[in-house]
Amino acid sequence: MNTLKTVGHPTSRIDAEKRVTGTATYTGDLRLPGMLYARVLRSPHPHARIRRIDLSRAQALPGVKAILTHENCDVIWGSGDMRNKRYLFNDPVRFVGDAVAAVAATDRHTAEEATRLIAVDYEVLPFVLEPEDALKPGAPEIQPGGNLSPTARGAHEPEQYRRGNIDEGLRAADRVFEDQYSSPHINNAQLEPRVAIAQWDGDRLTVHTPTQGISNCHTEIARDLKLAPEKVRIICQFMGGGFGNKNQDHDFELMAAVLAQQAGAPVKIEFTRKEDFLAVHGRWPTKQYYKVGVRNDGTLTAIQLRGYSGMGPYRKGTGGIAGIEIYQCPHVERLVYPTYTNKAVSANLRGPDFPQGVFGIESLMDDVAYALKMDPVEFRLKNMTRKLNDQIPYTSIGLEDCIRRGAEAFEWRKRWHAPGEGSGPVKRGAGMAMGSFSSSMGRSSAVIDLDARGTYHLHVGVTDIGTGAKTTMALIAAEELGVPLEKIDVIWGDTDRCPFSVGESGSRTTTQTGWAVVEAAKDLKRQMAEKGLPQGNQLLTATVNANPAPLTGQARYSFVAHFAEVEVDTETGHVRVTKYVAAHDSGRIVNPLTAESQVKGGATMGIGMALHEELLYDRASGQPLNAGYYGARILTHLDTPEVDVLWIQTEDPYGPFGAKTLGEPTIIPSPASVGNAIHNAIGKRVNDLPITREKILGVLA
Repeated sequence: MNTLKTVGHPTSRIDAEKRVTGTATYTGDLRLPGMLYARVLRSPHPHARIRRIDLSRAQALPGVKAILTHENCDVIWGSGDMRNKRYLFNDPVRFVGDAVAAVAATDRHTAEEATRLIAVDYEVLPFVLEPEDALKPGAPEIQPGGNLSPTARGAHEPEQYRRGNIDEGLRAADRVFEDQYSSPHINNAQLEPRVAIAQWDGDRLTVHTPTQGISNCHTEIARDLKLAPEKVRIICQFMGGGFGNKNQDHDFELMAAVLAQQAGAPVKIEFTRKEDFLAVHGRWPTKQYYKVGVRNDGTLTAIQLRGYSGMGPYRKGTGGIAGIEIYQCPHVERLVYPTYTNKAVSANLRGPDFPQGVFGIESLMDDVAYALKMDPVEFRLKNMTRKLNDQIPYTSIGLEDCIRRGAEAFEWRKRWHAPGEGSGPVKRGAGMAMGSFSSSMGRSSAVIDLDARGTYHLHVGVTDIGTGAKTTMALIAAEELGVPLEKIDVIWGDTDRCPFSVGESGSRTTTQTGWAVVEAAKDLKRQMAEKGLPQGNQLLTATVNANPAPLTGQARYSFVAHFAEVEVDTETGHVRVTKYVAAHDSGRIVNPLTAESQVKGGATMGIGMALHEELLYDRASGQPLNAGYYGARILTHLDTPEVDVLWIQTEDPYGPFGAKTLGEPTIIPSPASVGNAIHNAIGKRVNDLPITREKILGVLA
């Protein structure tokens, strides 16, 4: 790959100094004159009808300025459910943590006290927690029409994909393998607290919020509050992580806006960490049933998946279970049942459909390889995808290199052995898994102004959730313009000053908004060639609203293979990851410094998903038991292994300088690679995430 002048070189973030010195202003740092503070009263029941709400004691409390309930607020939260009407305050309430009322007061303590003074008379209803139970006859109906969430066409049937004939493929197999796997609800667990500030100036609304997409948030708040788009402004200058649950608009932003309107003052709403784990969506839990047909030479003939996804009581995400597409196979059937339950709501978390699905299919494929006495690496090289769904060529594919070079860097042949081999109570094992993620092109915008001082003012609607998006856009602009990075002034995070950007979700910002930056820079260069440089107060301005035509006859994907070595104490069940190699094909890497951090962060999240994280529920009461960082056992620095990152930089003809998706593939194979390493160490398979000490000791007993 040819070397570029600016892109491809390790570069510190353009806002690094402000972040590390504490001078960056996050939403939680803001204090507006006359600002009120809001708190939310939440349902203590997993399913209940509200008979009566008595606000009198709360309203009488000095300092209380506004209270919202379903009786005086009928705002529909459009992004809260893609299939049903979901209000800010619902009756009935459908999970522990469902919002019942919101209070704005002069200080936090008064707002909290007011929520305690609200008296709610509930009619407690039957509830159901598990998707398969929710689909049984006689299960409590959570949404009208039944607990199987309808498809986009409105049909109450599973999401389906088929190619070939599954029965024919199973008959053609020499051996058929069957197994089942499960994954729990886990939280996105971003460090920054959930907070928003809303302020009205006449009929114009400004919302400060840590959002992954100012453009999406702007459009959807205007829609939900029935405002003209020009009457809404969204600002997000600095934010912490999001990992998928800070995109679109959120109920707390809408609550702050309505409270501010009623109270006639700015309102800041903040969630506790427990609220964040219960009231904001996490990853959907799954149950997965597989059949795989294979010939004695290791060639796959059939893959069948029947899966169930627990969406909570509202459908905010796809509920997909992905992973089988990483294998070439002539006969495939996938049926997934996105199901309503009375657990916390589920939707996007980094690589939404993938880590849980890849855990299932890669666990089974590992067992298939062992049963056929094949090296798991060789089995994957034999059966890995060559075309999307065996039909559509990829624009570029570095998967084979990810596997081969990753295995070499990991020293696979030295570390891998027969499952359970070795003496003594502490055993080591090696495992690997692979994955892919779409890197399609799409709509975005960029504006570049050039002033007479020679400064290029780049306006992009990005925020930064840890990906370094602002710096990435500056690097791309500097490369295309052929100027030093310090000549680029980036304006971000304000819908009054920035054009549309797709938002920091789906790992699309670099490929989509980056492409718009390239096109704007090209236009500006044409203008400079025609008109010369601006003089005095003149500006040259290039505005691009890019919307590339969809690729026809080609699929654009990133690819990944991860390798893990673990040490398992068979007397205590303790697992320690001792070596980890992550090989990634994400096309050209724009900023290796930030990109390496992305891989390390994603792999760490996946290791936590593999070993610890789970939102536990009491089955008798429907109460969540361990919401919060400590209870859910989020990995700390003391738990995190060193992750060795290996770049497989394929030449791709699309995107900005050939860059492809990076952020989400980093987590996709992690739980499976750790699970396979544990199996290799102890010779026993744990099929249910997380792979806790108790489960390890259980399979060894």
